[in-house]
Amino acid sequence: MTPTLQVDVLIAGGGPCGLMLAIELGRRNIRCLLVDAKPGTAFNPQANATQARTMEHFRRLGFAHEIRSMGLPPDHPTDIAYLTRFAGTELARLRLPTAAAAPQAIKNMSGSWSAAELPHRVSQKFVEVNLHRHAQAQASVDMRYGWRLQAFKDTGAGIEATVQAVDGGESLNVQAAYMVGADGARSFVRHELGIAWGGATGFKRNFMGGKMLAVYLKAPEFYARNPNDRSWMYVVVNPELRAFIMSVDGVSEFAFHIQMADDAATEALTEADARRLFAQAYGQAIEIEILSMATWMAGHALVAESFQQGRVFLGGDAAHLFTPTGGLGYNTAVEDAVNLSWKLASVLKGLAPPALLDSYHLERHPLAVRNTGYARQFADSIGLFDAAPELEDDSPQGEAARTLASEYLNGHVRREFNIPGVTFGGRYDGSPIIVGDGSSAPPDAANSYTPCATPGGRPPHAWLADGRSLYDSFNFEWTLLALGDAPPNAQAFTQAARDKGLDLKVVSHPGPDLLALYEAPLVLIRPDQIVAWRGHEATHAHAILAQALGLVTG
Repeated sequence: MTPTLQVDVLIAGGGPCGLMLAIELGRRNIRCLLVDAKPGTAFNPQANATQARTMEHFRRLGFAHEIRSMGLPPDHPTDIAYLTRFAGTELARLRLPTAAAAPQAIKNMSGSWSAAELPHRVSQKFVEVNLHRHAQAQASVDMRYGWRLQAFKDTGAGIEATVQAVDGGESLNVQAAYMVGADGARSFVRHELGIAWGGATGFKRNFMGGKMLAVYLKAPEFYARNPNDRSWMYVVVNPELRAFIMSVDGVSEFAFHIQMADDAATEALTEADARRLFAQAYGQAIEIEILSMATWMAGHALVAESFQQGRVFLGGDAAHLFTPTGGLGYNTAVEDAVNLSWKLASVLKGLAPPALLDSYHLERHPLAVRNTGYARQFADSIGLFDAAPELEDDSPQGEAARTLASEYLNGHVRREFNIPGVTFGGRYDGSPIIVGDGSSAPPDAANSYTPCATPGGRPPHAWLADGRSLYDSFNFEWTLLALGDAPPNAQAFTQAARDKGLDLKVVSHPGPDLLALYEAPLVLIRPDQIVAWRGHEATHAHAILAQALGLVTG
């Protein structure tokens, strides 16, 4: 007889979204089973940019410093450079702080980059190892790589599923209250639910549109034979080919991607072809060892029509597919998990009604549409740029072409990689569990961000006098900020939270600065560090918490 396992949440998929769900739910003592057909975490580098908001969530969970220590050596530059060849003529560069410099650099920044963390350039393969370790440390989480979801049924009262070891051996029946499909771009869960993609795909561009060849390789001479300043990412722009490469370990491992003109022929490429193409992109033949090769399709801006059907939810690549310009796919996946996890836990613990879960689609779907739209803009900006035929010529015409390319690419690199507005400016305006106050946030813009405490967005950040981030003072669950030298009595909130069984902490910060920043003396912060409400008195605390928990609708 096939054994049966009972859990609260079944997670299909062990990438960043699934692992973050396991960590967040495990921290809340929610019983989870995570299954993934892969034998373990990612071998290939995959995503390579952890944005600042994701790093702030890692900080909230206590391991941002661990992530920042991974990948490149601490003193390795994280610059992005555009060149005629990897070892050719430099056309543009964005200089960025090293991992060692980042923690102090962010303390000296303000305005658009008023934040607890800077971005970190690290391959997803390393991030997943860290997330896996923290997920596995949760007593309520059962992690099973090498197992796949075979079938599932939403009975209305729960989920009945079958999972099986990929070697064809042991099977297991699973009974769960809810299930999350975080099982990637070819999601079995989304397919079985019949949820269609919305958005657009198939964009053709000179670069970042159509079939790409990805090669994970070792090139021990890459830096020694390269006359240009060391970078994290090198982008080749010339009339012959378009490619980019990212350093994986800062020593010899790299992720090389090249745009192919013929989609069909790309699948037939051999290792010899990959070596030839790399030599063309580098500008000379150097020794490489190929660790893996694969093809992938650039040109997606797709979002699932629904992120929920009954007791089943979608997250990560199962819910949205990006062209990876801007590095937004993995980061959007992390925030999916952060948003959904506290809601699932609240419902499973009886603190909130199942209707709270409806807010997951209502909040995250518009953000996925927004973020895929920004990624498409960045892809158009670089992919539709034409490299002049004379770009590499040693002639006055070549010099003029390089000057024009430099001007354009120096603008582009800042449009794509200096994106505090994308990173921090995502909002849940119109959500039924946000208690609005009639104010409006500044307009959404990719390259600038105005800190704003209008309910529905990220809390404005500040560094405290003792050197801590304001966010470090927040409770893991609910926080009520009491700001200024004479804030209103918050007893009504503590009593309302006690009545509802909520873990709410009142955090006082005297002085005028934070009061001016938040424009109200009382501010309610959700577990996912989103402003749920702000105001000048606690009189309606019960009603405010009720709306924030989905007990009533706004």
